[in-house]
Amino acid sequence: MKWLKGMALLLIANALIFVTLSISFNLLVNVILPAFDIDVRGVVEQQDLVWAIVLGFGGAFISLAFSKQMARMMLDCYQITQPRNQAEQVIYGAVQEIAQRLHMTMPEVWVYDSPDPNAFATGPSKNNSMVAVSTGLLNNLKDKEVQAVLAHEMGHVYNGDMFATTVLAGLMNTFVYLISRWAYRNLAERNAMLGLGVYYFLQIVLSFLAMIPISWFSRRREYAADAFSAKVYGKDAMIAALRAIDQWINKAKFEHSTQDALATMKISGKSSGFLHMFATHPPIEERVAALQRL
Repeated sequence: MKWLKGMALLLIANALIFVTLSISFNLLVNVILPAFDIDVRGVVEQQDLVWAIVLGFGGAFISLAFSKQMARMMLDCYQITQPRNQAEQVIYGAVQEIAQRLHMTMPEVWVYDSPDPNAFATGPSKNNSMVAVSTGLLNNLKDKEVQAVLAHEMGHVYNGDMFATTVLAGLMNTFVYLISRWAYRNLAERNAMLGLGVYYFLQIVLSFLAMIPISWFSRRREYAADAFSAKVYGKDAMIAALRAIDQWINKAKFEHSTQDALATMKISGKSSGFLHMFATHPPIEERVAALQRL
């Protein structure tokens, strides 16, 4: 029944966002802008806004609602319900301890097969979530460092980062759809093929650009999750974990002559220049420096 409650809360939140944006749209177009002699009535159609909100927020929240199921489908993983060895006890015990301390429902605890030292948390709410760690994390980090990483992930769960990121993604998606639809509506009257081409072009370009604020927000939340871990187990444990991960990355790059071994998920955040704006994680050295300043 808990998943039904989670789905209901997501639907209610989505409906409230829709109503708020719809009312705001009407006030902006029909009251505020005309007061400044700016008349866009007829230029931006309300049905376009409704369509954009439904697609933008609907897709984002559906992805969040089924994020645990999708993560399990994509990974070769198993769930820990009763620890069978020391490593599983470290993982399960850390998550259980933090959940009890924060009066949260115990997240599902999973281990997935991957050489990369990594971990993640996902789920629609802090009381309906999962935490997963890679075999690479267990093989390359000490127990205290693994616990610090788990506290970091529990920080994401407790702070509601998954939900907040989904709302931001939904908002960005809404703007992408709305602008694309507005361009299509204006061009299609003269040339249907041109309007359709511009519509899909804007969808691609704007979706790409929308990742910039989403990634920026993600980087901010990483600092907050690091600080959460520092409060639970002390900053030294999290600093040691980050340095151990960085050491593994540098070793993998040297041995395999590859670029950032964790570039796909931007875990190390070592991209530079323009690409740095799309990194979901800050550089490890900056995270360490932030922890040292605590």
